[in-house]
Amino acid sequence: MKTFVHRGQITKVVFGSGTRRRIPDEADALGCRRVLVLSTPDQADQAARTADLLGAAAAGTFTAAAPHTPVEVTEKAVSHARNVRADAVLAVGGGSTIGLGKAIAARTGLPQLALPTTYAGSEMTPILGETAGRSKTTRRLPEVLLRTVVYDVDLTRTLPPAISVVSGLNAMAHAVEALYAEDRDPVAVLMAGEALDALVGSLPVVVRRPDDTDARADALYGAWLAGTCLGTVGMALHHKVCHVLGGAFGLPHAQTHAVVLPHVIAYNAPAAGAAMTRLSQTLPGDDPAKALFRFAGRLGAPTALRDLGMPESGIEQAAELVVRNGYWNPRPVDRTAVRAFLARAWAGETP
Repeated sequence: MKTFVHRGQITKVVFGSGTRRRIPDEADALGCRRVLVLSTPDQADQAARTADLLGAAAAGTFTAAAPHTPVEVTEKAVSHARNVRADAVLAVGGGSTIGLGKAIAARTGLPQLALPTTYAGSEMTPILGETAGRSKTTRRLPEVLLRTVVYDVDLTRTLPPAISVVSGLNAMAHAVEALYAEDRDPVAVLMAGEALDALVGSLPVVVRRPDDTDARADALYGAWLAGTCLGTVGMALHHKVCHVLGGAFGLPHAQTHAVVLPHVIAYNAPAAGAAMTRLSQTLPGDDPAKALFRFAGRLGAPTALRDLGMPESGIEQAAELVVRNGYWNPRPVDRTAVRAFLARAWAGETP
């Protein structure tokens, strides 16, 4: 007999092509009349176009979102939101911008909308990760769940293949860890498997034909499912490692997930047989960790932490931080073993 607890979502999802045109209606449905549009500096033009879509309901833009949600950036954004009398925020972009929206919501209570342009999946979760100094703290806060997420496949067609790949592998990490999460449930396991199938099937096509609408739709569909998994069940060792590496060394978020995931799968495989069996249905072979490592390599993803800017001297520090206040994991987390797989990940060796 299955025994489980399932947590449902409250976020409205609009998925399709050209759906960004619905942004004004979705803001109006929430009663929002002064929406502050958020983005990173690189997506300032997209933020401006979104503000134009909102018309009189736009309160302006804030385009300084940064990776790992630095507290100092959030403080500036909160001050700006108050100065323009914003009654909602709309994040346009990936995890950095959506993270900023959550951080603002946690401090102000403002409702949030999002127009994702990557496969990060953060928009479907109550998870807020913030960086102060060189330390990253991650919390689950129900109050930062987004009210509405509008997925427009068209916006992902110009996402460069290299970024698409690492963003897609980041999404796959959510699905993999959902398969062996401590609080996994039948719905999460089904969504995780479907997400992996969609992403593994679509990412090679995205690399070959970046403007292929069907492949982009499948990848975004998989990312939505994976993000929903991330929002409904707990994560384990892989996410702890990536949060440590991002906070301590400023490594790029998606690329770090892409490098680390095969090594954590190899570590957890002896204690997560059912998850490995399901993963092998998507990535055939006797060893899911090696199969994913080869798959990522064929897509041109980075395979070494040293190539992302992590110093070799940081391996010891990272191992110590990973075992400190660690996440639940199907296999007990041993510092020596963590150091060993981090060393392999740093060097780009096969898991």
